[in-house]
Amino acid sequence: MTRKPLVTALIAGLAVSAVSVVQAAQPNLSAELREKAKAIIQPIEPAKIEHPAKVDLGRQLFFEPRLSMSGIISCNTCHNLSLGGVDNLKTSIGHKWQPGPVNAPTVFNSSLNIAQFWDGRAADLQEQAAGPIQAQVEMAMPHTLAVAVIQSIPGYVETVKAIYGTDVVTLDHITDAIAEFEKTLVTPNARFDQWLKGDDKALTATELEGFKIFYESGCIACHNGPNLGGNSFQKIGVVEPYKSTSPAEGRAAVTKKDEDRWYFKVPTLRNVELTYPYFHDGEAATLEDAVTLMGRLQLGRTFTDDELKKVVAFLHTLTGERPQMPLPLLPPSGPETPRPDPFK
Repeated sequence: MTRKPLVTALIAGLAVSAVSVVQAAQPNLSAELREKAKAIIQPIEPAKIEHPAKVDLGRQLFFEPRLSMSGIISCNTCHNLSLGGVDNLKTSIGHKWQPGPVNAPTVFNSSLNIAQFWDGRAADLQEQAAGPIQAQVEMAMPHTLAVAVIQSIPGYVETVKAIYGTDVVTLDHITDAIAEFEKTLVTPNARFDQWLKGDDKALTATELEGFKIFYESGCIACHNGPNLGGNSFQKIGVVEPYKSTSPAEGRAAVTKKDEDRWYFKVPTLRNVELTYPYFHDGEAATLEDAVTLMGRLQLGRTFTDDELKKVVAFLHTLTGERPQMPLPLLPPSGPETPRPDPFK
C-alpha cells in the first residue's frame, strides 16, 4: 500500500471511531441533561377546555374588528394566530397607523405567564383583554362603546344570553370569553418536550449540545418552567446597560419604584423562532442577535460562532404544535351597529 492510500485509510478509520464515540456518548449525555432539565422545565400539556361555548364566543371576539374604533383592528391583528401569535413588527401598528411603544408578546401559551404585558400590569388574561380595546394606540374603543357595539349585534346577544343567562352584554362577558379562548392557545409536543419525556431521537447531537450550553451558561436561571420564561421579572442589562430608545420602563411604570426600572417580564422561549423580532423594543432582528446580546448583557459571556449556532439550533426545538382551528364566522351587524371607518 502506498503512503497516500494508507493515510487516507487511517483518517477514515479515525473518523469512524470518532463518530462511534459520539454516538455512544450521546445517550449518556442526553439522560444526564434530561434529569437536570426536568427539575426546572416542564413540557407543555394540551389544553383542557372547560367551557366550550365560552371558547367559541371568545374565538369570535378575538377576531372581531368591530371592537375597534376603526372597525378594522382585532386582537388577531397584533397577535396573529397564523404566525407565532405576534405580528413580527418591532412595535405594533394601531389606530390611525400609530406605532405602539413595545413589541407585541406572543399570545401562545400566555396563560402560563405570571402576569400579562411586558410590565405585568394585568394580573391575568381577562384583565389583559380589556386593555388593548380602549388603548388609544391600539384599538382606541372606549369600553362603554365596545359593549354597545356587541350589544347591537343580535347574534352576540343570543350567545351571551345562552352562556351567561342575560341579554345585557357587559365588558366582563367580552373579556371572560376572550380569556377562555386564549387559554386554549397552547403549543404542546415540541421536539424538546418529546425529548423531556424520554425520546432521545427527538434532538440531534447539535441541538442537545446547544441545550447543554444554554443550561450551563446560566440562561436557564430566567428561562425555566413550562414556558421557559414568563414566570419572573428580571432586569435587562445586568452586566452591561441595555441601550434603547423605547419609552417603556418596565415594572417601574406599575410599581412607581425607581428600583424596578428596566425590569421586564422574561419572555417565553416557546416558538421563539416564530416570534421575531425580540425584546420589549423589538431591536433584536434575529435569534442570533438576541442570543449574542443576552449573553453579553445578562451573563457577561461572548459565545463563539460554534456555540451560537448550537444554542440557536436548540431554540428551534421549542416550536410546538399550534392549534388548528376554523376561521370563525362573525355574526352580521344589526341596524345600530357602526360601520367601519378606518379614518375615524
